[in-house]
Amino acid sequence: MLIDSHVNLHAPQFDPDREAVIARARAAGIGLMVSICDRLASFDAIHAIAMSHPDIYATVGVHPHEAKDDPELAVETLVELAGRDKVVGIGETGLDFHYDLSPRLIQEAVFRVHIDAARLTGLPLIVHTRKADGVMAEILESEFARRPFRLLMHCYTSGADLARRADAMGAWFSVSGIASFKGATDVRAVIAGMPADRIIVETDCPYLAPVPLRGRRNEPAFLPHVLAALAQVRGWSLAEAEARTEAAFFDLFHKIPHPKSAAA
Repeated sequence: MLIDSHVNLHAPQFDPDREAVIARARAAGIGLMVSICDRLASFDAIHAIAMSHPDIYATVGVHPHEAKDDPELAVETLVELAGRDKVVGIGETGLDFHYDLSPRLIQEAVFRVHIDAARLTGLPLIVHTRKADGVMAEILESEFARRPFRLLMHCYTSGADLARRADAMGAWFSVSGIASFKGATDVRAVIAGMPADRIIVETDCPYLAPVPLRGRRNEPAFLPHVLAALAQVRGWSLAEAEARTEAAFFDLFHKIPHPKSAAA
């Protein structure tokens, strides 16, 4: 089964043809999708998409770009929303010191609230990190030492040291279309060293369309190109890459029933 672990189907880029995008994903063999929450104001729309489609699930969280809009975010709010049907993860959350669209101290504070919510719910924490390797590693390690939680390093493009330290905490890693970009040599080097049983794939659509579709609006139907890039980096066949990423996905997103198990 092909599974797109990170889609932004609520994005305005999909307003003209959202249902057609979903239909094309299914036609391309995408069996499941996880629609990611970037701000609480978008949660109802994201959740409604998930509730309207049996093969789509949702998360709840505040992206670091939007942390400035929820500086007093309460863990209770995230936990309550996470208790709704088909909500399977906490995030996308984390640190983005590249764009700095929210003050760094607010990003860090809001990130820690998400970590608390991941602990309380048992749901995986979906982590965005950019140009913040040192601070990210320190926060994750200190919080993990206090009480462990499950975490996914989403669309991982950061350094090898942060990857190693996250791996030591049992993190999963998701690979995006960036793995196919000509200039992404360093990213591919890190992917080559990721734990084989904790790698999943994503499109992060409508962003980051993979080669040979780079420059177009990305969509879940393009996921096979991401899987092919991962397979090439790891030296796996496409069938092996699909089987490994499927198993890793259900290990991480344990709240989602495996369709094969449900059918049995």
